[in-house]
Amino acid sequence: MSDTFYATTPIYYVNAEPHIGHTYTTVILDTLARYHRLAGDDTFFLTGTDEHGDKIAEIAAQRGASPQETADEYSAAFRSTWEALGFSFDRFIRTTDPGHQRVVQEILQKVYDAGEIYFQEYEGLYCVGCERFLTDRDIEGGLCRDHERAPEKRRESNYFLRITSHFSWLAGYIEEHPDFIRPERYRNEALAMLREESGLGDLCISRPKERLEWGIELPFDPDYVCYVWFDALINYLTGVGYPDGPDFERYWGAVEHFVAKDILKPHAIFWPIMLKTMGLPVYQHLNVHGYWSVDGRKISKSLGNMVSPIAMKERYGFDAFRYFLLREMVFGLDATFSETALIRRTNADLANNLGNLVSRTLNMTALFAGGEVPKAGEPGDLEREIQAAASGAAARVDASIRSYEFHRALEAIFEFLDCVNRYLETRAPWKAAKDPANADQVATTLYTSCEALRVIALLLAAFLPETAAEILARLGIPDALQTARLPDDAGRWGVLEPGTATSKGAALFPRVEVPEKAD
Repeated sequence: MSDTFYATTPIYYVNAEPHIGHTYTTVILDTLARYHRLAGDDTFFLTGTDEHGDKIAEIAAQRGASPQETADEYSAAFRSTWEALGFSFDRFIRTTDPGHQRVVQEILQKVYDAGEIYFQEYEGLYCVGCERFLTDRDIEGGLCRDHERAPEKRRESNYFLRITSHFSWLAGYIEEHPDFIRPERYRNEALAMLREESGLGDLCISRPKERLEWGIELPFDPDYVCYVWFDALINYLTGVGYPDGPDFERYWGAVEHFVAKDILKPHAIFWPIMLKTMGLPVYQHLNVHGYWSVDGRKISKSLGNMVSPIAMKERYGFDAFRYFLLREMVFGLDATFSETALIRRTNADLANNLGNLVSRTLNMTALFAGGEVPKAGEPGDLEREIQAAASGAAARVDASIRSYEFHRALEAIFEFLDCVNRYLETRAPWKAAKDPANADQVATTLYTSCEALRVIALLLAAFLPETAAEILARLGIPDALQTARLPDDAGRWGVLEPGTATSKGAALFPRVEVPEKAD
């Protein structure tokens, strides 16, 4: 029986085109979803767009368009971009979907009837960028920490969710489940939020229509709309059929959330408490990653350094871009992107290392074996070392990807690749083939190298899907991923059938020239 893996990206706010930050989170999820499918797990990958709130109304007004038109345009941009990049999501949800809006209203009514929502007048500092009232910890130098924008002083009557009364049990739950929020630094940050005496208060979950009409109407008061975060978080439920869909309980019992650190508070504090008030179990884990900066500077529309994933695909191929993202960032920590660094890593790892191994293995197979996988003779010590290295790499990749150490998984694959390159240098079939007496040794060397390419392609399939598919096609086994099971099939040796027709093909990753002005 397969395991279940349900994973979510945050739904992306429709106020800008997709950039490197959105892309990284989605690449992570796509990699995990592909791997879990190859492992035979029942997998569901959810992504989508968050479309209500102040910021959308503000941008729509600036554009001279309606909020719905603005949301439609940006949501379509996200979906078309993710499809163009080949992401394997199972559902793309929008918070303007009628079914989602209906469920949000049902939940609001349920929580209101349970006495968890109350009405009061409130005065505070409001950040349009955050779409919420700020606390002291959110402000530095009179500006919102996240948006570097002066908050507005507002006084209005609103509905509030009683979250402070739940802080004690939530802190206890986080302490009793050390991996509930990971990495540990973000668990500690969430606990600090819960313990600050002057920190979080109850959560304002409404906006008066006299100020904001673009939102889901409260079922118990038609003069108000729902706070965007309360609405948005519920997508994780509606995305898999809450409340009565046939798959809901199975998937919700296995849910893994993935977010960037800027939205830790709503996911680590608001969301578990919302679930508690709904009578639902909390999620399995909240997995938090760091920020990408570009050339050492924070991503900003005003700086024009957003990094379009479509532009990266057109210049370098999307597999090269996703390889850089997964290899360069340690999950949970910050990282810096530059095109120079991308080019150098592409040339070193993908062109010189992976591409060169594929090219020379298949070129020699064409030259010395008529383009067919030869039959291997008895393996020697060197061949047995390659077999053991393949099994070890498969185990390391499996362990690393399940602990979200994507860079470690790729290191394991490329260390195995290095072993194969050294093996070829030692066996030197281009020299051995000059003597007909070495025919069996040459055949064994080429079979070992081709079989190693099969293992490498299977292990790369979740990380570099287009590249893995191309390698398997050149090995004459284009359908291998349809029946493969990882990690077992990558750890097994001797799967490739002798006599299978191979093809050389062009360079997998042509070298890219580093700009002259590069550091």
